[in-house]
Amino acid sequence: MSTENRFNLIDEPWIPIVDVGRVSLRQVFSNPEYRALGGNPVQKISLTKLLLAIVQSAGTPEDDEDWAALDSGGLATKCLEYLDQWHDRFYLYGERPFLQIPNLKNDIQNEKEKSPVPIGYSYYPSLPSVTATLLTQSSILREIDLAEQAMFLITQLNMSLRSSAVIKQIAGRSPISCTTSGPGVGNSFGYVHSYLAGRFLQETLWMNVMTRQFIGQTVNWTCGLGSPPWEHDWQSRNSEYTDSLASSYLGCLVGMSRFMLLEDSKIFFSEGLQYPSCKDGWYEPSISIEIAGNGRRPLLLNVNKKPWRELTALLSFLNTAGQDGYNCAQLRVGISRLKSYAHPIGIWSGGLKVTSSMKDQKCRGEDDLIESIVNLPSPAYLTGSGSSWFGSFTREMKHLEENSQKLAAAVYQCNRREIRDSKERDKRADSLKRKAQDLYWQLCERQFQKLVTHSDDAEMVFQLRNSFASFAYKAYDTYCPMDTARQIDAWAKNRPNLSKYLKDAMKDAA
Repeated sequence: MSTENRFNLIDEPWIPIVDVGRVSLRQVFSNPEYRALGGNPVQKISLTKLLLAIVQSAGTPEDDEDWAALDSGGLATKCLEYLDQWHDRFYLYGERPFLQIPNLKNDIQNEKEKSPVPIGYSYYPSLPSVTATLLTQSSILREIDLAEQAMFLITQLNMSLRSSAVIKQIAGRSPISCTTSGPGVGNSFGYVHSYLAGRFLQETLWMNVMTRQFIGQTVNWTCGLGSPPWEHDWQSRNSEYTDSLASSYLGCLVGMSRFMLLEDSKIFFSEGLQYPSCKDGWYEPSISIEIAGNGRRPLLLNVNKKPWRELTALLSFLNTAGQDGYNCAQLRVGISRLKSYAHPIGIWSGGLKVTSSMKDQKCRGEDDLIESIVNLPSPAYLTGSGSSWFGSFTREMKHLEENSQKLAAAVYQCNRREIRDSKERDKRADSLKRKAQDLYWQLCERQFQKLVTHSDDAEMVFQLRNSFASFAYKAYDTYCPMDTARQIDAWAKNRPNLSKYLKDAMKDAA
């Protein structure tokens, strides 16, 4: 490996920014007008965690009062000073490569694995496999540039997939059958991550910063805030520092679930820190957790149910009735201390849906990268005494779900009546039912932001309910044809009845 220091992440552009392109770490904290991170959901989660790790390292506030006094501008100033102090630790290549293990090659005992491999599909689902059949020009495994290498490194630390393809026999460790997945993905289908979103990126980071008081009260992090990996001279993966990293908040933000070493645009790849699972009581603050019996159940991604449809679960801590539900510490802590914030806030949610087996996680079938962002009224309005917003919004979402179920039953029965062959009948009717529901929710998404903003306005709710009902009827008509007498008869007998849904809204508006 060359010891020449090159491509410093503080100075070189590599972070995607909406409407701007790639920028450096210094630019992120120097320009207050950047709106938001670009890239796909996995990249956004990984970059958000890295930027928060820099923020927490530069100046973690003691408590909420200290946090409020800091504001986003003061936070950015502290981060710039911190980056200047640790400038030599942010080189992608060099004697101390950023978030890499310089002696990893020497730690590998298996001689067959002493050579680096191309960065391919075995490690990350958006890249082609080293051994994949080349069907199109885009399938050719290309050499990725330094900015892409930096992005790959960051995403793997937090969002790596469980795989038997990355196993390395490391000196001083027993071989294992497969690696565990990164803490941001989890061991099953993929977690929903949620963060508050401000008007600008610096404000977003400020909103999501945790205080020492909160960190000290969280049982996950027995080592407290900890210290970031780049401040340590760990040359080998067998370091005393690694033992405490997973038990600190900074070890949560900088996942280190893989130990890596870049060499000439290729990579040495090994199992890293093995993080506990949600079942063991460990979880990230951006994950929504429900206490179920004696265990904890995380909110998982569902390709057929975008994160915006989970908004009532994400905000269940606003339920004044005190009923149990999901708890997302990132949102709960952030909204509770923004009570005097007069502007609307956003909630960004997303992640990677995967398919899991005993040894591997892969993206196959309907698996996909998923994200959504919803703008809420100001926290002062949400949390104010006597606020009825959450109760009204929950009621309307419940009605939308009920309409979806009525639509599905209607489409299913209508198409079962049309086809006489029983073998084909049920299969086709079930397929059309799902397609009708998908169309219904796609149409509802167009008006969802209006529902969020005006869910406690009876007159506006009446107008929105008419729109949502028309979406259900449009989906029904699309998948229940009326070309023959038999089809017309089935259509008329099974058309969903949403009259009560509309009449109730009319009474409230009056």
